[in-house]
Amino acid sequence: MSHLIKESWLRTGLLAAALGLSVSACVPVALVGGAVAGGTLLMSADRRSSETQTADSTIESAAQEAIVKLLPGRGHVNVNSYYRKVLITGEVPTAQDKQTVEAAVRALPGVQSVVSDLAVMPDSTAIQRSNDGLITSKVRARFVGTNGIPAGSIKIFTERGNTYLMGRLTADEAARATDLAAQTDGVQRVVRVIDLISNAALYGGTNNANATSAAPAVDPAVLPKTGADTAPGVVATPVTQPTIEQPRRPVQVQDLPPLK
Repeated sequence: MSHLIKESWLRTGLLAAALGLSVSACVPVALVGGAVAGGTLLMSADRRSSETQTADSTIESAAQEAIVKLLPGRGHVNVNSYYRKVLITGEVPTAQDKQTVEAAVRALPGVQSVVSDLAVMPDSTAIQRSNDGLITSKVRARFVGTNGIPAGSIKIFTERGNTYLMGRLTADEAARATDLAAQTDGVQRVVRVIDLISNAALYGGTNNANATSAAPAVDPAVLPKTGADTAPGVVATPVTQPTIEQPRRPVQVQDLPPLK
């Protein structure tokens, strides 16, 4: 009997150890956008400087606080700031509410530009928001497991099946991320708020990809816009094929310009 008890304890201990490894390997990946290679969790560096990360967090907090005061008890508004560029999404009851929110966010200190995809419609349901969270997790997981996509440097979130990608990326990175997001089950539309950067700007004046885990001292410089539209905000390669055909359905890809 004693021998059987010891074997039971041993099996329990091995199972607990296996579960512990599973949790430690999976949970950080989902939360921080790292990558697993050779049994080691590799943390993807955020390309924003520490100063910019702090500024973005401050802008988001201030915006949410302002919106709660402006729309007490109504509407569902999310605010995401990346490189001090603010994206507003969600739902509000009226067009006046939409304009009020946009104006308030634009007036916040530190905001460089505002991109709005705020919809005038009833609030999304709890089930829809849960599904959106699942879609975001799927997209993030695919980014983490794909070479050439800096998962830790792309902000990803989903509203009503619309998946938003924010960041400063090279043209190749933006194309890969867009295609992979569009191929993810549940994604109805890919919305990009992306600034293009060169490899030289990314890798400190060279094209050699020697990534580091520390936050850079300076944010990567954005490539200048081409064409007549020189307004600050989204700098993105025009989408030559606005619809990416999939076996199951087409997915719209859209670049959002900043508010004028």
